Amino acid sequence: MVKGFFRRKADTVLGVDINDTGIKLIELGGSAGGYTVEGYATQPLPAHAVVDGTLLDLQGIGQALLQALSRLHTSARQAAIAVAGPSVITRVIEMEAGLSDEEMAWMIQMEADQYIPYPLEEVAIDFQVCGPSARDSARVEVMLAACLKAQVESREAVLALAGLVARVVDVEGFALERACSQDFASFTPGYRVDGTQWAVDAQGMGIACGLALRSFAQ
Repeated sequence: MVKGFFRRKADTVLGVDINDTGIKLIELGGSAGGYTVEGYATQPLPAHAVVDGTLLDLQGIGQALLQALSRLHTSARQAAIAVAGPSVITRVIEMEAGLSDEEMAWMIQMEADQYIPYPLEEVAIDFQVCGPSARDSARVEVMLAACLKAQVESREAVLALAGLVARVVDVEGFALERACSQDFASFTPGYRVDGTQWAVDAQGMGIACGLALRSFAQ
């Protein structure tokens, strides 16, 4: 079982959103009033480099990421990146309360064919207990997230081409949900950021911001 989708607090990470048309890259810092935008950049991708969340042209994407990174002027080399597309599966399941992580992992592996339509050896899986079941106090609700390992490996490879390391692998939907609770325009622009331009660009940086916010997860 390969874990990562629910990994907790990381050191400062760059939010790297790779979608079908381009790359959005952002570095956030903490401030007394919330968050500071230390820098951000966008970069278009070659046509068909990414299709339905699948990275096809790793060299082209890596080069585009390197170009975006060069404009960011950051020393950070750890990244949070998201998997997306039809191979990504999220599902809430119920399990017996009081099980250890190891016991839950073993049970999920034993029952994986109920939830995941791929051979287990080809899949990266993670899980997180959400809370007690509303139907049975002796059970808990568990969020299960899974995707093909190839999706994770291709993103790690692209980051490596730009000199970055994947510190966090998230699910795009989770990053977007995290972002929806924030008013990006209220983030304090850092000294490298044009505040007027940030106010225009902020809403389009949702997933990248949601990923960068993993630096501050409790």
